[in-house]
Amino acid sequence: MSRLLRLICLACLPWLLAACSPAEPPAQKLPFKGSDLTGVAFGGDFALLADDGQRVALSDYRGKVVALFFGYTHCPDVCPTTMLEYAAARRALGEDGRGLQVLFVSLDPARDTPAVLKGYVPHFDPTFVGLTGTADEVAAVAGRFKIVANRVEGEGGGYTLDHSAGSYLIGRDGQLRVYQAYGTPADALAHDIRILLR
Repeated sequence: MSRLLRLICLACLPWLLAACSPAEPPAQKLPFKGSDLTGVAFGGDFALLADDGQRVALSDYRGKVVALFFGYTHCPDVCPTTMLEYAAARRALGEDGRGLQVLFVSLDPARDTPAVLKGYVPHFDPTFVGLTGTADEVAAVAGRFKIVANRVEGEGGGYTLDHSAGSYLIGRDGQLRVYQAYGTPADALAHDIRILLR
């Protein structure tokens, strides 16, 4: 091979290599502690009755990060534990905590009236909001977020609910972003909320 041909090949090598590489580097995944749900095809906007008696929609909270949790006020362990973790996460966020809205959707609308929710949800943090509705409305919203709840009959006519125990973080644009498993500590919740507040 002549010296001139070798020089031409060496000069063209960067363009040949560039043609073989992707035009843009792959998008970097955000380092969430929870499970990244970006781009999933479930969830979405909904409207229910808030604990102050006013009807509100998820979209009313655009601009904030929303923590969405489904439970019920008679829940003996999972619900209060999760609500306490979110309260601790909000405190850990300091001033940034103003950008977080926790919504507690009751899976037990027969017992969890707005008045009952008003006496329960703000106990964890005065900014937290309880939501309820008719049984059909609640079931529809729960279904959209893949939440399962089964009534378990107890003694004396009482009952409990076995239900999905995780929670969701929704970005400021209203898109579902992160699933947080039950038992996620407050510092991990705060970490992921900070990412979404950026």
